Amino acid sequence: MYCGALGKRGNCQIGVSVNLVSDHASAAVDWRLFIPDSWDDATAEDDELLAGAIRARRRRAGIPDRVRHKEKWRQALEMLDEVRDRWELPGLPVVADAGYGDATGFRLGLTERGLAYAVAVKGTTSAYPGHARPERPPYSGRGRPPRPAYPMPHSSLRDLVLAAGRGAARTATWRQGSKSSPRNPRAEMRSRFVALRVRPANRDIPRDVDGSLPECWLLAEWPPGAAEPTDYWLSTLPADTPLRELVRIAKIRWRIEHDHRELKNGSGWTTSKAAPTSAGTATSPSQPSPRPSAPCSGSTQKSLRRPDPLRGPPRVTEDPGHLDRRLLDMRPTRTHSRTPPQDLTKPY
Repeated sequence: MYCGALGKRGNCQIGVSVNLVSDHASAAVDWRLFIPDSWDDATAEDDELLAGAIRARRRRAGIPDRVRHKEKWRQALEMLDEVRDRWELPGLPVVADAGYGDATGFRLGLTERGLAYAVAVKGTTSAYPGHARPERPPYSGRGRPPRPAYPMPHSSLRDLVLAAGRGAARTATWRQGSKSSPRNPRAEMRSRFVALRVRPANRDIPRDVDGSLPECWLLAEWPPGAAEPTDYWLSTLPADTPLRELVRIAKIRWRIEHDHRELKNGSGWTTSKAAPTSAGTATSPSQPSPRPSAPCSGSTQKSLRRPDPLRGPPRVTEDPGHLDRRLLDMRPTRTHSRTPPQDLTKPY
């Protein structure tokens, strides 16, 4: 796959990770190796010669027989179940990049588990405006009565935001960075955002009895001077969530990029942007707290100087209840001071 650090295509290992994240700290707590279908002999059962070559390749690489091809978003869901069951963590909101957010099955899987999310998606994702309602066509008296349906064709997220216009965008600050300037002496990370209620329209999304699709948030970043929005998220956070909180949670994924960079610098890994990650967040609209997330990829370029996180399940060295309490203690203390907390992280 293509690796940005190499500037070319190269051989690499792709790891899917789940990270627990707060505003000021984060850590990967579970890892799995992603196996593409070209490395799974079960996908080549009709071609014995090809299947034999894949088995030989797997043996040379030391891949256990139990490790098979599975989509990264399915692995992420399984690992979220694993982390929640093992540590008995509360249902924390999940943040993920478009590699996971664009998978309707991933979003539905989070909803089935009762997990709120704020996941990046493409602007071409289909949706209806939040106020749209299905209508039942008149019945002719013959055959099966028609089902309720939306009278107008669906739009894309991009078109919905453009229809709302630049005037719908509001400025929001999500954290303090480390690069100040005369125009921004406090190094605030801020941009302009549009938040709309929408109804994603993928055919796999279940509809209510009246034919309506579930409603959620569409968050779009529309930087000053940009001709159109640059980034899009779908979120099932409560309908009364303030804009700043929506932005803070959607943008918290930078902590995962920070973790990947630390992994590269500290362990000799090179992270691959082709299958980046997800971060998780546990928050209520009133107060931030810790959170779980989804996956990342990496390519090993030299021997690791630390234990390989892809080998074996993570070890829990203390009582899960103690760990849970420590994670919850990572929440920043709320004060009445208007001075932002000091950011001790590197700028990325």
